[in-house]
Amino acid sequence: PSFGFLFDIDGVLIRGKTPIPAAKTAFQKLVNSQGQFLVPVVFVTNAGNCLRQKKADQLSHLLGVPISQDQVMMSHSPLRMFKRYHEKCVLVSGQGPLLDIAQDLGFCQPITIETLREKHPLLDAVDHDRRSNILVSVHFCFKMISVVLFGEPVRWETNLQLIIDVLLTSGYPGNPYHHKNYPHIPVLACNMDLMWVAEAQSPRFGHGTFMVCLENIYKKITGKDLKYEALMGKPSRVTYQYAEYLIRAQAAERQWKQPILTLYAVGDNLMTDVYGANLWENELALAAAAHCRSVLVCTGVYNPHTEVPLDTRESITETVFHGHRDFRFDPGLVEPDHIVPDVDAAVDLVFQLENFAP
Repeated sequence: PSFGFLFDIDGVLIRGKTPIPAAKTAFQKLVNSQGQFLVPVVFVTNAGNCLRQKKADQLSHLLGVPISQDQVMMSHSPLRMFKRYHEKCVLVSGQGPLLDIAQDLGFCQPITIETLREKHPLLDAVDHDRRSNILVSVHFCFKMISVVLFGEPVRWETNLQLIIDVLLTSGYPGNPYHHKNYPHIPVLACNMDLMWVAEAQSPRFGHGTFMVCLENIYKKITGKDLKYEALMGKPSRVTYQYAEYLIRAQAAERQWKQPILTLYAVGDNLMTDVYGANLWENELALAAAAHCRSVLVCTGVYNPHTEVPLDTRESITETVFHGHRDFRFDPGLVEPDHIVPDVDAAVDLVFQLENFAP
């Protein structure tokens, strides 16, 4: 095959923990009788609250086909490439087995918000019932040299407070704030989704919403913009770069000789899946390399009954552009190459476009 698939998960294959009916049908078409994939497939999710193996196991169970962890790309997967931070002490925010995830990615000294809270009990003061009776903080000599935001945390007020503390003290929370500490220590963020789709009828807050809170609090306190050292997860360039690497690695492992010329990114979100695929397509076009085509399904965030304003002179407000602050709104980038009802129709369409007969 000269093409590969990049599948989003939430809203394309599952909603919450429930598989979308079309997904099983689609995946029966993608494997042979031995359960081997007929074309390279990578699952590119903006989720980041578990290890790749766990996500692969979940998908195998839900889709009824064997999926390896090498086919799964979490929003945090590109952090493997940020080796300059791996030996240093980093503050990690999110939920799930954070330390396991961080260590699996190569971080040697991750510190969770909860650990920081225990070491500095005076810092977390919003919830009166959780306020500490201890009036002195434990001596904590580690200097945090960066902050890694893995995904939406559970106690937002605690996470927001302690991350701001770390940023405004250059990694020494508990010390007085210094507004001269700018630019602040590096912040690496995974998953910019403002919203995502689960079982509820309307989309739910994603990590992007938490980031909006953090950015605005930082700006309100300091008058300056919060800066990101790196943004990972769709629609970022580094995510598609890494996904393409995984597709090519898969093709090489299967000893498929044909070069991969086209990637089909199947997703449900205009602002992440389509925007990201189109952004990557533009980059590939400049390099005269392969193509990345966006295929939008109607089983998740995307609602075919709402339209994106095509006139950029109109005031594009946050209510329209759900993308991250650091990505510009361009109507061309949220224009999918194809719109189909569901993932099964997406697979049929791609097979047809590629004249591929399994």
